[in-house]
Amino acid sequence: MNRLQGKVAIVTGAASGIGLGAARRFAQEGARVVLADLNGEGARREADSLCAAGAQAVAVTVDLGDETSIRAMIDFTLKTFGGLDVLFNNAAATHLSQFKDSPVEQMDTQVWDDTLRINLRGCMLASRMAIAPMRQGGGGSIINTSSGSAQAGALGYSAYAVSKAGIEALTRYIATQHGKEGIRCNAISPGLIVTPATEQGYAGPAGQMMLEHHLTPRLGSVEDIASAALYLASDEAAFVTGQVINVDGGLLAHQPYYADERRAMAIAQE
Repeated sequence: MNRLQGKVAIVTGAASGIGLGAARRFAQEGARVVLADLNGEGARREADSLCAAGAQAVAVTVDLGDETSIRAMIDFTLKTFGGLDVLFNNAAATHLSQFKDSPVEQMDTQVWDDTLRINLRGCMLASRMAIAPMRQGGGGSIINTSSGSAQAGALGYSAYAVSKAGIEALTRYIATQHGKEGIRCNAISPGLIVTPATEQGYAGPAGQMMLEHHLTPRLGSVEDIASAALYLASDEAAFVTGQVINVDGGLLAHQPYYADERRAMAIAQE
């Protein structure tokens, strides 16, 4: 407990899923937390719940596709809590990646532009605006959410994957350019994370298919990512910067034929 005592943290995409899990964990560890989300009402509801449990938390509506909105989020944080120590750039345009993203040959250029504008440009802008107050406070930690799709190809989600690959490069550049100022920057690359919104969908064959390609006996949870984010936000990670940390149950650690080989071995043992 109290690993973030005295620190001020912004978590984007904090109204649900991974962002909410991280915001709760940060608050439990003593941080004063700003829950930022396009769903401002949901963020306020969750912030009120944290305050009722004794934490210090506030909410702000933010549109990561809008520079003015991102500036308002940073200014609100500084006005409310007087500084900024941790920025968790977690939010993404999931409404685009889930329903409109596509293979390159069928890519809608507006979907491509909007995805990169929200996911990558928004991450850059939030980081850019956080650097000065972090420097003034003696340092800080910027954490970005990447994806395994940035490191290996798939049949769809092209714009999303490219935006996440850009985030990984951005992570290394921020770490390099501002490390001597005490500002660290790292990224978390999640595997398949089961959230309340996706739990039912992964309870059947789709989840079993994905599980066969993980090295762990279960799929990931929101708490797995929150724990990694907590570590990177805390002073325990003072010597960790410029890294992309895969929290993916070993999804990208094995040969492509891993699942087929396991099935073949099981049949041979029957």
